Amino acid sequence: MNLHQFRFVQEAARRDLNLTVAAQMLHTSQPGVSKAIIELESELGIDIFTRHGKRLKRITEPGQRVLDCIAIILREVGNLKRIGQEYSAQDTGTLSIATTHAQARYVLPGPVTRLRELYPKVNIKLHQGSPTDVARLVLDEVAEIGIATESLSDFPDLVTLPCYEWQHVLVLPKAHPLARKTRLTLEDIAPEPLVTYHPAYTGRTCIDHAFAQRHLQPRIVLEAIDSDVIKTYVQLGLGLGIVAEMAVKEDLASTLVARPLGQLVGKNLARVAVKRGAYLRDFTYRFASLLSDRLDKDLIQMAMNGHVNDYEL
Repeated sequence: MNLHQFRFVQEAARRDLNLTVAAQMLHTSQPGVSKAIIELESELGIDIFTRHGKRLKRITEPGQRVLDCIAIILREVGNLKRIGQEYSAQDTGTLSIATTHAQARYVLPGPVTRLRELYPKVNIKLHQGSPTDVARLVLDEVAEIGIATESLSDFPDLVTLPCYEWQHVLVLPKAHPLARKTRLTLEDIAPEPLVTYHPAYTGRTCIDHAFAQRHLQPRIVLEAIDSDVIKTYVQLGLGLGIVAEMAVKEDLASTLVARPLGQLVGKNLARVAVKRGAYLRDFTYRFASLLSDRLDKDLIQMAMNGHVNDYEL
């Protein structure tokens, strides 16, 4: 048996048993993937997958145990590579970060710039996507660390820790009647045309939950994943915007104002995630500490060893 066989079996399972897609992801041929899986099954003396003709149908019970072992083996192979990289060149390499657009645009510029000052020989790769994409990139070891608000804590193979708390704000024209109110309510906001995030992004679930609790149906006329897009359409008069507070820390257009919504829709918690059992280089720990001074190396290592689930903000 060999690592190629392990990778082919793992990728087949990850790609819903579609060998064509697995082969594309592995930059090889579908027959090659199929042959490697059959060879490993023959050597182990078990079926990892059940089949219908040449198609894989499901993972067998012993096959699941094989996949669990393969995950550990390949994770440790990755750790060996990272250990070699770190000790051969302590202050060089590449830090791959998976995150959402809002984090990349409004939160990470400061920490990334500071890390580059501390480690000028370290390159940064930013991978942007949905929160679920962020989780998958960390699990697949494309990225070493992920930052997002939603989804990360839903994956048991990720170690996640709170990073910082934030709230939504209402962005509206200065001339709008609600801009003159000192105390807004959800009943004030619900009838207005609203421009806000796609349901999978930037705390949208908190917004929906808050309206639902009050038995209100908001008039959402446009959904986007980009805070700048939301603000642009508000400025064009399409409606009132609900965006993350970090998106309005820069100057708003002179015709717009922002009102905090934390008391109405609740607070959100951005989290950092690393793969359980992964070997992290020193500059990865340092980057985490730049995101939040609570995220020191000792705390992260304790969490990865199963001794910390969370901490108080």
